[in-house]
Amino acid sequence: MQTKIKTNETPGRRARGLDRAFDILDYLRERKSPARPNQIAVALSAPRSTVYELIAALLEAGLLEQTDAEGNVFLGRKLYFLGLAYEANFDLTRECRAYLDRLAIETRETAQLCMLDGNKYTVAMMREGARPFRISSNVGEPVPVPWTASGRLLVSHMTDEEILEFIPAADFVLPTGATLNPRTFIAEVRQADKAGFFSFETLADNFTRCFAAPVRDHGGRCVATLCLIAPRNDAQQYFERYKATLLDAAADLSTKLTSRSLPSSRTISL
Repeated sequence: MQTKIKTNETPGRRARGLDRAFDILDYLRERKSPARPNQIAVALSAPRSTVYELIAALLEAGLLEQTDAEGNVFLGRKLYFLGLAYEANFDLTRECRAYLDRLAIETRETAQLCMLDGNKYTVAMMREGARPFRISSNVGEPVPVPWTASGRLLVSHMTDEEILEFIPAADFVLPTGATLNPRTFIAEVRQADKAGFFSFETLADNFTRCFAAPVRDHGGRCVATLCLIAPRNDAQQYFERYKATLLDAAADLSTKLTSRSLPSSRTISL
């Protein structure tokens, strides 16, 4: 059964209502726990009546579910089935599993598929390395683009002005509290694009290094990255081997995708 969000508004206002519905879903995804409709309205600075109406429609559609008698709601199981259908028809994620397994086995390091989610970076898929103490990330968690090696590649198709408009100014404030100069970031973007590779010591902690290589569509645009996360000492010792292994996997995956003429719009975000 299809459920429509009912409104008596103009098409433009209906579109904004649809945007607000996605805001509700995104808020709960980032919150990672149920919330009451009133909490959601406050968090989104949205009219309570609008939020209650949209939540009722999302509940009826199965996109949200009520989790207790107090009216808390969370993401519904229908989203899981929609995700399965999306993944089954999404060449990049389906093909990527074998490459992540290969990278994790050959290097013994954590391998990731990284993408843009709106104007944030996210780890879409991950395979942990075969170490006694493993390095991992939270899959699906949005992270500011400038904090990541992959971010330099994922925005490399944009002009300088588009990059500055795309990334919120607050996202240039690093986990250390220092502010990354946007022009320095842009220079690193151009360096990464030219080299087809970027690596640096991660900004989110003080003991790992990230390697990132682009996965490109048929137009040459970086639509995702393959990454390795390694302890800094091992990253330094095996730098060239890790780089070569990663570049080979990313180039092979890109070739496989472009041979199928995968539209870039399907791989820009999750």
